[in-house]
Amino acid sequence: MSGFTSRQAPRKGENYELSVDLNSEYRDKRKDAIKRVIASMTVGKDVSGLFPDVLKNMQTEDLEQKKLVYLYLMNYAKTQPELVILAVNTFVKDAEDSNPLVRALAIRTMGCLRAEKIIDYLCDPLQKCLRDDDPYVRKTAALCVAKLYDLKPELVMDNGFLDQLRDMVADPNPMVVANTIAALSDIHFASAAAGSEEGLFTIDSSILQKLLIALNECSEWGRVAILNALARYDAIDERESEHICERVVPQFQHANGSVVLAAIKAVMIHMRGISGDQFRKMLVRKMAPPLVTLLASPPEVQWVALRNINLLLQKESGVLSNEMRVFFCKYNDPLYVKVEKLDIMVRLATEYNVDPLLSELKEYASEVDVDFVRKSVKAIGQAAIKIEEGAERCVNVLLDLIATRVSYVVQEAVVVMKDIFRKYPSQYEGIIPTLCANLDELDEPEAKASLIWIIGEYANKIDNADELLAIFVDTFMEESYPVQLQTLTAVVKLFLRKPETSQSLVQKVLNTATKDCDSPDVRDRAYIYWRLLSTDPGAAKAVILAHKPPITIPRTNISPALLDELIGEIPTLASVYHKPAGTFIGLGRIGADSVQKKEDVSDDQFSAQKALQTVAAGQQAENLLDFDDAPSDQPSGLAATQISTTIPAAANLIAGTSSNPLDDLVSIFGNMGTTELTLTPVAPTNLFGSQPPLQSQQQQNAFGGLGLGDMTSLQATQPSLPQAQKQEEDLLGLF
Repeated sequence: MSGFTSRQAPRKGENYELSVDLNSEYRDKRKDAIKRVIASMTVGKDVSGLFPDVLKNMQTEDLEQKKLVYLYLMNYAKTQPELVILAVNTFVKDAEDSNPLVRALAIRTMGCLRAEKIIDYLCDPLQKCLRDDDPYVRKTAALCVAKLYDLKPELVMDNGFLDQLRDMVADPNPMVVANTIAALSDIHFASAAAGSEEGLFTIDSSILQKLLIALNECSEWGRVAILNALARYDAIDERESEHICERVVPQFQHANGSVVLAAIKAVMIHMRGISGDQFRKMLVRKMAPPLVTLLASPPEVQWVALRNINLLLQKESGVLSNEMRVFFCKYNDPLYVKVEKLDIMVRLATEYNVDPLLSELKEYASEVDVDFVRKSVKAIGQAAIKIEEGAERCVNVLLDLIATRVSYVVQEAVVVMKDIFRKYPSQYEGIIPTLCANLDELDEPEAKASLIWIIGEYANKIDNADELLAIFVDTFMEESYPVQLQTLTAVVKLFLRKPETSQSLVQKVLNTATKDCDSPDVRDRAYIYWRLLSTDPGAAKAVILAHKPPITIPRTNISPALLDELIGEIPTLASVYHKPAGTFIGLGRIGADSVQKKEDVSDDQFSAQKALQTVAAGQQAENLLDFDDAPSDQPSGLAATQISTTIPAAANLIAGTSSNPLDDLVSIFGNMGTTELTLTPVAPTNLFGSQPPLQSQQQQNAFGGLGLGDMTSLQATQPSLPQAQKQEEDLLGLF
């Protein structure tokens, strides 16, 4: 047989080998194959084709193998719902096994399968397990009821599972009580999300006592569930609130941060019903040590704790009044932790601890992280605004930082000084020359706008204010819009205070802003100033140089109602984001994507409706660009627009049912054409008419020299129909 060449059989594939091993006659080989299947499933390989072979290995006395098979079933039950029926008999049999671990495993797996065809077979085993002698089986079955309610609520109600859960609150085992409370709470919130007005789980005084008894004896997960339930309870009177707080306070010493925060939430909620100051102060004082302990956690946990501490300080500012040093930043703290600590330090700042705070913040301002340095300088300004007694020390620290000549430090310090001038006008004018000397260091819009505001506000005390502002007027078109707006206002302020030296400057900036600038905000402000200066300089001075109220830092940056709601959400994502849960998650089975989609649709509808309302409201509005003093019976500009909601396109836009909003808008205005604005010069006239009040003759001459009579009036002309159609076609061509 020398001509015979051996050929190796073709490789069938890994799944084929697993299938062969799963059907092996040797127990060890089958178990090893199941382990390899689970390993492949864990790394993302598709082994759903082995479902019938794995299913055959369910009936075994080996608990480890049974767990592996159940794990496989939970993962692939959705893709093979027909084959899951074959496992029902084994589940029912295991639910009556003599081993409580097997009984609990079977009932838990049946609850996790989430296959419609197996739900009906779950009821009888679940009824037995809820009355099981072993507490481990009962606590597992309690959670299974909540899972069943999520799949088929009517099945839970019809079979009386809810009543059984309510009875299990009195179970002698604290872990069973904790799981029962968790299941009832889930069912309660799911029912509320579905629109049910009747609360499925109402806590009364009898249940309250059972919860307080079980609180100290269950696991940390159970304690969180019980504490959340206690936070929902409405105390009958002040004495009961005090009793609940006294029983919950020992949980502050727990090693788990979630238990600590849940206990603080329960105490904070029940403190609302306590009027005694001494008792409240005692509770607040006991909150401080556990909160400080949370800061020894890893950075991620530390940040969550800091966000919740920030929330608590807005509600109870005295919680950590003596613990500021705990929040000093460490060299290895991540930026997000440092930023949160800065905010908390400013909240804790008082006249007694401002010196160590400023020393620490000055140190931070020399670090290499630019964002952190900026926030540190900003924190110095916030401390100055908050603590009047320490404002001078804060200003001295800022001057030291400006002397470093580090660009981003100087720029942030200038921004901060503007706020300090708003808070303490005319108190620190001596540092203005130092700020002006650093003009060349500024290249960011916010810093430039801040220095321009300072120059304009104190123009009468700065000898070369016109020269400084002339620098920005010369580069007006190159600056950003905020700088342009601030330059425009500052030059007008300078003109109102020193008209004899700034006439040409104000003329130049008004001409540039009205003729060359492409920002409607800048143009509109320039037109308003021009109009004020030309008609009533006294009114211009009253408006532009009006007294500004001093700024303050609010104790909270969240509304009181929202703050109370967020305190009730500790320690969930809502208290971390400082937003209500409904803004970033759905209710019940509605996902976040659905919530976002609904918000987008409602925003579009609101915007379209708002636009049409604006146009309609314009029929009664005054045309601000009409400088003709004579009253007119006919509306002009936007006020001349006529819109009727009887037009189908308009109705579609308002209802939000428009398939093509652009076409509908064009059809709304199609019969009207478009309005073409042309500028026609008006002969110069006497702008004042009569002697203006509160103005010297010198200022009158200055206003008269502005040449404001050269302003143009806006006249609307109606284009021809072909021209209007052409403009519509050009508009559509853009899209």
